[in-house]
Amino acid sequence: MPVFELSGVAVVFLLILVVLVAFLTEVVPNDVTAISVVAALVVLEPWTGVGARAAISGFANPATVTIIAMYMLSAGVQNTGVVERLGVYLADFTAGREFRALVATVCTTGPIAGFVNNTPVVAVFIPMVADLAESSKLSPSKLLLPLSYAAILGGTLTLIGTSTNILASDFARLLIDGRDGIGMFEFTGLGAVMLVVGLAYLLTVGWRLTPARVPVDSDPVAEFDLDDYLTFMHVRPESDAVGQSVEAFDGAFPEIRILQASRDGDAYAGPHSDRIIESGDILVVHGSLQAVNQFREDTGLGQRARETVTGDTFESTTTDGTLAKAVVPEASPFVGEAVAETGLHEFHETSVLAVRRGGDLFRTELADRTLQAGDLLLVRTTPASIRYFTDTGDLVVADERAVDRLAAADVDELAPLSPKTPLAVGILAGVVGVAALDLLPVVIAALAGVVAMVVTGCLTTADAYDAVSWNVIFLLAGVIPLGLALEATGGAAVLSAFLVATGDVLPAVGVMFVLYAVAGVLASVITPVATAVLMIPVGVDAAASLGANEFSFLLAVMFASAMSFTTPVGYQTNLMVYGPGGYEFTDFVRVGGPLQILLAVVATTGIAVIWGV
Repeated sequence: MPVFELSGVAVVFLLILVVLVAFLTEVVPNDVTAISVVAALVVLEPWTGVGARAAISGFANPATVTIIAMYMLSAGVQNTGVVERLGVYLADFTAGREFRALVATVCTTGPIAGFVNNTPVVAVFIPMVADLAESSKLSPSKLLLPLSYAAILGGTLTLIGTSTNILASDFARLLIDGRDGIGMFEFTGLGAVMLVVGLAYLLTVGWRLTPARVPVDSDPVAEFDLDDYLTFMHVRPESDAVGQSVEAFDGAFPEIRILQASRDGDAYAGPHSDRIIESGDILVVHGSLQAVNQFREDTGLGQRARETVTGDTFESTTTDGTLAKAVVPEASPFVGEAVAETGLHEFHETSVLAVRRGGDLFRTELADRTLQAGDLLLVRTTPASIRYFTDTGDLVVADERAVDRLAAADVDELAPLSPKTPLAVGILAGVVGVAALDLLPVVIAALAGVVAMVVTGCLTTADAYDAVSWNVIFLLAGVIPLGLALEATGGAAVLSAFLVATGDVLPAVGVMFVLYAVAGVLASVITPVATAVLMIPVGVDAAASLGANEFSFLLAVMFASAMSFTTPVGYQTNLMVYGPGGYEFTDFVRVGGPLQILLAVVATTGIAVIWGV
């Protein structure tokens, strides 16, 4: 190998190592890391062989454009209310029975995720599943992890099921002679088998392994251990609070928050209320013990030490506020911002009372706490803000109490279907049909579908842009040229040589299983997209060296990249249920590990039987 090529391989490997460390540690957001790759490849062009035009080619890549269009199409269908209506039917079907609740959860989520982006589907289903769990007297933890896994499994049904499928199709076009991508339903048969096997596991072994972390009917105050941070106080006649509005009085003391005030049995929410405080009012105050004691001394308020604030304190009285649990999704604009910078308090009348991040619970100095994807927040908010968060996806409301309060605020508790529902579903079906029949490339069919959604009023342009997880798009566009550099410098060939070496002791199908296993591990610790970009060229090169079927090896990486069950960070839906389910990191290993191994065997065997090795 020439010295230039060897140096190029070393530089690209070093760059990949830096990127992997950045992905694992998340010192900066993953999309920022990916965009940094674009700049680094150009700066190091003498070694990487990637110039400016190639470095930004990820933004014009058909896979990138297709994924953008699919986000928008999914939003058009989501806006019709059809998924919400399905949730009502599921509640009727379960009739309060535990196993029926599990069956309803996994057997509906999986098929839907084959055609609609699974992230918004899971976002809609989280509060519904919490409601099903409550009606079935079942811990929501028993349903939320299967919900995420079923959504992941559904992505294997069609080409548009996940972004990694679409990306693999483009790699097939670029790397395999005679291939013009992957057909819409080309792997649906195997995907359906994997879905059935996966659901069977979730309904049997997985059901027994999934822990009940969150108690049935758990009190949110106790769940977030806020007993010492919420206090009843009464307004004495001589108190400074008398004659002031709740909002003005609250604003004068930034270390505490007045969450609720009541008078003669009638409660009203703070801290944004303009109600005037009178002697005898009862206040619910949030703050550390030290801050509350100082507040009491400074204002002349009295403390009702014998009474304890619970979740029922807020829910048993009618106010314009409610207590809710909410997840910070990966695409939320709040990610990377301190709580005080989000505008939640000022613009959305939402007070953050606690933040749960994995096994860590934060209840003090919350204003300066930087939010991360997957954080579970306990908030005091309003029905209007809940609706805003639900519509925008800035937060995923994960608490059945808040959903019930929101429903009570609506004229019709049953979410009505939009008159555009048949049109939106028909447009999505048309996109799938046109692409399946090869009448148009999938990217053109998807873009035409978006235009049809907007023209017919199923989707506004603002909703279309808001529906796209732009961090995922920038991540994809940034790592695609890294795959080009890996191929151009011969790095893929070097890695594939190690893989091919296993062929001395394993048959070709065994080598493919090893490839699947490596890709699966990578997808669980970095992103599925990055795994597909890095491992597909390696798999195709290894197959060529072995004289094996290149397309089969590509499919192995594609399926492995999409099957990320063993960590909460490997797939966004896992991260979304991590907090609401109260899970520990090891829960994903215990429940997802056997499923990952089982599906590795099913996938490699199925690929070998259907496409050959």
